[in-house]
Amino acid sequence: MKIRVGYEMIYDFPQPTPVMIVMGMHFTRASDVVVPDYLTINPSIPITPYRDGFGNWCSRIVAPAGRIMFKADGIVNDSGKPDIIVPSAMQHAVEDLPAETIVYLLGSRYCETDRLSDVAWQLFEKTVPGWARVQAICDFVHNHIQFGYEHARATKTAWDAYNEGKGVCRDYAHLAITFCRCMNIPARYCTGYLGDIGMPKPWADGDFAGWFEAYIGGRWYTFDARNNIPRIGRVLIAQGRDAADVPITQTFGPNTLVSFKVWTDEIDETTEAAH
Repeated sequence: MKIRVGYEMIYDFPQPTPVMIVMGMHFTRASDVVVPDYLTINPSIPITPYRDGFGNWCSRIVAPAGRIMFKADGIVNDSGKPDIIVPSAMQHAVEDLPAETIVYLLGSRYCETDRLSDVAWQLFEKTVPGWARVQAICDFVHNHIQFGYEHARATKTAWDAYNEGKGVCRDYAHLAITFCRCMNIPARYCTGYLGDIGMPKPWADGDFAGWFEAYIGGRWYTFDARNNIPRIGRVLIAQGRDAADVPITQTFGPNTLVSFKVWTDEIDETTEAAH
């Protein structure tokens, strides 16, 4: 199947303002790209690309004073299959983990392993290590947090989400990541596109999504404590320790977000062929 992904964001800047942007499809999907989701900016200004410390493709600009639009519209091939489930994936002893996974065992800005370690061990010590343990964590977080956009705030951490029991997709991911790390399972934050393909309508308005990956069974596997069921059409944008590493936009000055649209739609290839 083919999926159309993209966004349109309009900002007002009172003065020239540096901005970092992390909104392109992840390089691991490069072989699936049909139409690249190139960043376009109106009015046109220079864009400086770079790769961050986690391997994500990023862009730097200096937005001029006034109104500016960021937009991308791409098409990607997708298997059409839901997230894979591998119950036999085993947990690794810490000493056997690849060196590059160790950073994902440590506490980070939104994932306070020091504050939640005792809670994690009380909740999950008796679970079977490996896939079953990560799923048990997802089950707990899914049931513990009440979803609502009104509960979102930029400063909310895993500790806050645990204590308040409310949040958005990134809060589910942060709490599950923290519990995994407390149980010696490397876990990393993912941001990307996730539409409602295969789900019953009515569909919610488009938005970027946050989920996580856990390193078990010799590789990274996708988990999603917010939805907690295998989903179709997940398109990765970036990965990091938590949301602080992969902001969609990071602005270095005052601004107003005027408009925000995101789309993740399956393309009807029968209609497309008829045209």
